Amino acid sequence: MDTRPIGVFDSGLGGLTAVRQLRRVLPGEDIIYFGDTGRVPYGSRGRQTILQYTRQDIRFLLSQNVKFLMAACGTVSSTYPTAEATRLPVPYTGVVGAAARKAAEATRNRRIGVIGTAATIRSGSYAALLRELVPDAVITARACPLFVPLVENGRVEPGDPITTPAIDLYLREVRDAGVDTLILGCTHYPLLKRMIGDYMGDDVTLIDPGKVTAIETAAALEDLKLTNGRSTGGTARYFVSDTPETFAELETLFLGEYAGGPVEQIAIENY
Repeated sequence: MDTRPIGVFDSGLGGLTAVRQLRRVLPGEDIIYFGDTGRVPYGSRGRQTILQYTRQDIRFLLSQNVKFLMAACGTVSSTYPTAEATRLPVPYTGVVGAAARKAAEATRNRRIGVIGTAATIRSGSYAALLRELVPDAVITARACPLFVPLVENGRVEPGDPITTPAIDLYLREVRDAGVDTLILGCTHYPLLKRMIGDYMGDDVTLIDPGKVTAIETAAALEDLKLTNGRSTGGTARYFVSDTPETFAELETLFLGEYAGGPVEQIAIENY
């Protein structure tokens, strides 16, 4: 048994969708979350800046004595080098692998869509892995740079006059490509799942990266004998790099029934 917490981080609050899923599948585990709300979004940044931010986020969570690291961020998961991740003192996972594997399993016509931040799509990480899993797949990838700020500002209700035309702008090409599976390649995007699902149609399977990665994380902790042995009573603590007031305004949206818990602002640039 290992009673240390699980560490989860994201560029902002989107990674809380992964925390919500982790609390569902691992109700006895403690979680520490860091949201870099002062520097969100990462997806429009250059690679070296993303790596600098990622390393600071990881150093902070390691200072909290976590036993496992989850980058609940498509941008980080697409950018952070695997070789560097393997040298970390605790196991690490991003969200790309689990989401790609689930999409490969779900597709029927081998036409798969991927949406994400500009950095995620530019990296080609999803497309490369999907082509290994489904060699003859036709992949349509689209960057959706407005989705993160829209979600961070709570513009997620069906019919929203700003988000609705943004979805049409970004997803028309993907829908017209005839995909039957769509990876929501950023952990912010599940907050738009209902709107995206309505636009894409009932025949398109939407892949939530936070959900599938939470399920794989639970299995990994079991395999590595890192679970704490509890089936209830897990807690969550939250850290942000900007004012906690924004977190308080949006936590119910992201965490649902798991909203609540201490929130503290830190100076991430010191790590």
